[in-house]
Amino acid sequence: MSSDILKKLGLCLLTLMPAYACAADTPFDAASTVWLMVSAILVLIMFIPGLALFYGGMLRAKNVLSIFSQFFAVAGAVGILWIAIVYSIVADTTHMSEGSLNLNSFIGGFGKAFMAGITDQTLIAGVPEYVVCIFGLTFAMITPCIALGGFAERMKFGAVVLFGALWLVLVYGPLAHMVWGGPGAIMHNWGVLDFAGGTAVHINSGVAALVGAIVVGQRRGWPTTAMPPHNLVFTMMGAALLWAGWYGFNVGSALAANTTAGLVLMTTTIATCGGIVGWIMIEKIMTQQVTSLGLASGVIAGLVGITPAAAYVGPFGAIAVGLITSLCCFFAVTGLKRKFGFDDALDVFALHGIGGMAGCILTGIFCIPALGGNQDVDLVKQLTAQIASIALTVIYCGVFTWIIMKIIDKTIGLRVTSEQEQQGLDVSDHNERAYN
Repeated sequence: MSSDILKKLGLCLLTLMPAYACAADTPFDAASTVWLMVSAILVLIMFIPGLALFYGGMLRAKNVLSIFSQFFAVAGAVGILWIAIVYSIVADTTHMSEGSLNLNSFIGGFGKAFMAGITDQTLIAGVPEYVVCIFGLTFAMITPCIALGGFAERMKFGAVVLFGALWLVLVYGPLAHMVWGGPGAIMHNWGVLDFAGGTAVHINSGVAALVGAIVVGQRRGWPTTAMPPHNLVFTMMGAALLWAGWYGFNVGSALAANTTAGLVLMTTTIATCGGIVGWIMIEKIMTQQVTSLGLASGVIAGLVGITPAAAYVGPFGAIAVGLITSLCCFFAVTGLKRKFGFDDALDVFALHGIGGMAGCILTGIFCIPALGGNQDVDLVKQLTAQIASIALTVIYCGVFTWIIMKIIDKTIGLRVTSEQEQQGLDVSDHNERAYN
């Protein structure tokens, strides 16, 4: 018996997996499986409590419980829908092949609905498909909830949950398939580089936040009434949890404990540092102050910018992506919504939408070997593909988000009443107060 066969047999015995699950082409990978399980937990932590604290601290005290409640409710609905149909929409590659263009280039089939044909022995690159599925579920949970920050403090609880459910099925699922569907998926055909979700997660949620803010309308009193964050300590704690959890988000997207994961760990860390330093410099120049909210925003800008680029750039590129994305987000936060008059309550479009676009474009630049990257591509062609992916995401998400919002408005209604908004959603929606 050869040493390779003995090694594989030993791995099977060690992990108590049946021998047929350790076939020579896809042996069970214990290390990668454990890492992906940990990554799923990290993404959950960056979602609740991380994102919830980040958002909750920036809201007024009368609405902080509402954002936590909305997140939990959307997570529950998303979890059931993901297993029922959306995982299949993302992962089913029936009728797809390299370079082909058909309906399944935009949306997966339904062959994996309710996890059909999948058992605890089904592997993807050595990892149980159940684990891959749950890792993907954490992305599906956090993405619509990122968008909720754009129209926070004025949307009905029931409307929020219905929006999360419809948006998951009609927007997130198809876009995730377009990005990560593999050979035959539209963005794969174009050669787009998006490692962990610059398009499907960040641009997608940012555009949804913008459209939602416009359709739902401005908060009562905005922009003349001051609406300062009620607890910036919460926001800073949330930013710290987001940074820690983002390692699950980015590094976990390697789907393996391998050298790519090591590279992504490094680029994610150093890009975040670049985002912080970039925000410090531009805020000091423009306002003569460095604020805690600015530091937290720099963390998010650096993380968003590196998400599509993490596996394709080197140290120099990661620093540049963090710095440049941070500058783009700063000017978006300080200028866009005031200039155009939309009330994006928590600057979701500025941080995630603009940050995702900047990161996507910068990926196409800093991925080349001359700038320390590892992709031997034609710069012009790659930039064209990256810009095309942004355009597709903006148009698809913008149109369908608008349709979803209008349907909800015509059925159960989007907004709470003026009296309920004045009272606060904690009391009007949940009959509770965060502080007694």
